[in-house]
Amino acid sequence: MHTAHTAPLDSVSDRPRAEAVYRKVTIRLLPFLFICYVFAYMDRANIGFAHLQFSRDVGLSDAAFGLGVGLFYVGYMLFEVPSNLWLERVGVRKTLLRIMVLWGLVSAATAFVQTPTQFYIARILLGAAEAGFFPGVILYFTYWFPAARRARVTAIFMTAICVSGIISGPVSGMILNTLSDFMNVKGWQWLFVLEGLPSVIAGLFAYMYLTDRPEQASWLSSHEKDVLLGELRRDAQTKAARAHASIWVALKEPKFYFLTFAYFSVPWASIVVHIWAPSVIQKSGVTNYWHIGLLSAIPYIVGAAAMYLLGRNSDRMLERRWHFMASSVMAALGVVLLPAFASHPGALVALLSLATAGYLGMLSLFWTIPPAYLSSTVAASGIGLISSLGQFGGISAPTVIGFASTHFGSSALGLYAVAIVSILGGLAIVLGIPARAISEK
Repeated sequence: MHTAHTAPLDSVSDRPRAEAVYRKVTIRLLPFLFICYVFAYMDRANIGFAHLQFSRDVGLSDAAFGLGVGLFYVGYMLFEVPSNLWLERVGVRKTLLRIMVLWGLVSAATAFVQTPTQFYIARILLGAAEAGFFPGVILYFTYWFPAARRARVTAIFMTAICVSGIISGPVSGMILNTLSDFMNVKGWQWLFVLEGLPSVIAGLFAYMYLTDRPEQASWLSSHEKDVLLGELRRDAQTKAARAHASIWVALKEPKFYFLTFAYFSVPWASIVVHIWAPSVIQKSGVTNYWHIGLLSAIPYIVGAAAMYLLGRNSDRMLERRWHFMASSVMAALGVVLLPAFASHPGALVALLSLATAGYLGMLSLFWTIPPAYLSSTVAASGIGLISSLGQFGGISAPTVIGFASTHFGSSALGLYAVAIVSILGGLAIVLGIPARAISEK
């Protein structure tokens, strides 16, 4: 019978051993999870391109569209914490099978909505189906990577958002351009079906391919498991000194609510980029759907580079708070200047690129903070609860922008609100979370 024993990996000669193991784990897990997240964001954000056609067919005002976009987060919030707790019980394989198959089917079925009410129901169901995917993967990373390694892994994982934007923009534009009325089916209907079904296939593959815990990894040798589990134990011991006996103890600390508000600001920063960018570009005078798709891909290319550089520098310095603040300022600046350049496509794309870089920096850096702050005993419920409560931002932001656009004839007031909330989110981290509360060293 094998007895686990690992010498402390403190010497210089021991480091290559750990690096080799983490390289193997990263290559095994990260590419597939990356692809899954690409599909997730395509199915969540393709509504921004469908909006260019289907709002007219379904009879949606900007306010009604904004409400529908926000309702996604209602379903998301209701099921996010239960999904994360269920993942701890049944493992990531069964969890991703359920999540991805359901969200793919719901996304494809959105092609058949005919009224605003049906649209609202479809968005709630999509949120309920996808709930738990992102926080579940963040929790899953804590099973494999210690805190000091997670920022870079998380940043790479979340560049899937950029890849999704780079791919889905041109693909969605091409579908709308070339398949409109093909076989008497609307272009936006083809869009939902063709971009939804790949998620179903990926969910089935996830069940066969992924490994729930390091102890179960047949693709790791006993020695490699010892190295991996030894580092994870030391990481857990570091957090144990700050361990909260239960999530209820953590809830009594103001820092928990600063974290939650900071995450509330992230969907506000994202909503312009993910949902309204195609409409913003179209209103500047670009009418060809293919061209709109190509232009909408540029901000994600810039955002991917910025997110990686921010994550790498944050890891090198082991500093998260001020990096998050800098990202929130970039997001706010990019958004607040959009109304001033509404008729200049080139300037709009540059500003959307700045906003995207800021938003993606906020997102990737934020998720390095709760796992470092919360003890392992409450990480599953704590991460899920922060993410779930933060989704109020996803409900309120599109509703405010859509309301402003419909009732004031311009989305400018809504965009200014986005900028303010983004700055306040950065301040919540810098002022509300002392550096000493985050232990990664």
